[in-house]
Amino acid sequence: MAKRPSTVFVCQECGSQSPKWLGRCADCGAWNSLVEERAPSQDAAGGSAVGHRYAPGSAAAGARLYSDIEIEQHARISTGIDEFDRVLGGGVVPGSLVLLGGEPGIGKSTLLLQAAANMARTAGAVLYSSGEESEHQIKSRGERLAVGNAPLYLLAETCLERILDEIARIKPALVIVDSVQTVFSLKFQSAPGSIGQVREAATQLLFTAKGQNIPTFLVGHITKDGSLAGPKALEHVVDTVLYFEGERHHSHRVVRAVKNRFGASSELGVFEMTSTGLRAVPNPSQMFLAERPVNAPGSAVLCSVEGSRPILVEVQALVSSSTYGNARRMASGIDQQRLTLLLAVLEKRAGLNLIGDDVFVNIAGGVTVDEPASDLGVVAAIASSVRNRVIPATTAMFGEVGLAGEVRGITQATLRVREAAQMGFRRCIMPEANIDPDARLKGSRSKEANIDPDARLPASRQGRSGEPRPSPPDSQAIGGGSEDGECELIGVRTVGEALDALLA
Repeated sequence: MAKRPSTVFVCQECGSQSPKWLGRCADCGAWNSLVEERAPSQDAAGGSAVGHRYAPGSAAAGARLYSDIEIEQHARISTGIDEFDRVLGGGVVPGSLVLLGGEPGIGKSTLLLQAAANMARTAGAVLYSSGEESEHQIKSRGERLAVGNAPLYLLAETCLERILDEIARIKPALVIVDSVQTVFSLKFQSAPGSIGQVREAATQLLFTAKGQNIPTFLVGHITKDGSLAGPKALEHVVDTVLYFEGERHHSHRVVRAVKNRFGASSELGVFEMTSTGLRAVPNPSQMFLAERPVNAPGSAVLCSVEGSRPILVEVQALVSSSTYGNARRMASGIDQQRLTLLLAVLEKRAGLNLIGDDVFVNIAGGVTVDEPASDLGVVAAIASSVRNRVIPATTAMFGEVGLAGEVRGITQATLRVREAAQMGFRRCIMPEANIDPDARLKGSRSKEANIDPDARLPASRQGRSGEPRPSPPDSQAIGGGSEDGECELIGVRTVGEALDALLA
């Protein structure tokens, strides 16, 4: 029997293995991505599951009947930061493994150090292990964040085995590893950050978190295209994946959940970077609309939803004649391809001639909106700039625009309308399909907003958005945010109806 090679070459892009070095990976086609690593021993490859270093303590237990398994309820631990708890689903779950990624310098270490200090005061000792900074550097940041005398242990270490020994010695209530790409195991000869090292570190920390019921946070690097560095298995192993986003030239930061086994995905938390650390923003809509211009063409207010949170943002558009004959389309905060599609719909279905004009669209405040419900806000802002007509300041909108020019119904319409009403908006342009036939214009203050996302008005009761609609005798306002407590709901079926209602 041939002897297995002592080393293998592993692709750092896809994880493919080869017995010899290749200039190009045979699986993913990446060039110069193969790195030499030590191959697993024959005993490890052929040994039994029991006693293996990856085997949990209950590996010998057999299968259990579904009805015999009792659900264990664990109380969540608050981080002391309301917005962070919201993204996590209500707090930290004991034994969970959370991965936080973001751009360099965005504030990942600052956020976790604040959370570590808060949890050290309430839950017990916390271990903060950093492979990128010394204890003195972390202490300097902690002085600025007013950590105080909380039982917070600092460890400047990159060796995985030493980190695990400190966890066993201190038995902390929370572990933070900053970052997982700097951690290496003595079992591998490859450099820190390689696929083998990242996989080993994440796996061992996962077993420690689950076996000792210790919540663990991992800080992850991201690549140039914005995805988390390392193998994709890293995101599959952890329980929660968070992205820390924000523009360097804006003070606000956003934590977005893209995976959460213990809560809602796509949840959003908004923070403001200050000289004393990150401060939670309880009302993001007010912050994003604080500097909205008055009576300016090309400005529209969009009701968007991130996870379970409704947020009002301002969509700005500027349409000007092209000087060089080659029209430009630029977008900030929305998808560039989506903007091109909406411009084609406006030309074909709404009769706007935009083929020779430069079009610039921006979501004010640096926030990114990627849901289809933003289509109507983008279309309204562009049409307002083209016609040089001002959209009323008390009007908000949302809706998806199809290729035929129709305005399609969207989800969570109730949350959007209530947020608009609470922020003082008196009129909401929305898809006709989202309005209940029994309360087409207004909702009830004592009930949920009378909006049925699956309901469609009968043909005999539908009317143009520009025509007055009779309201029910006992109708009241939604939310009561405006001066007279009313938020009028105007349903539209096509882009033309929406523009007539907005720019009439």
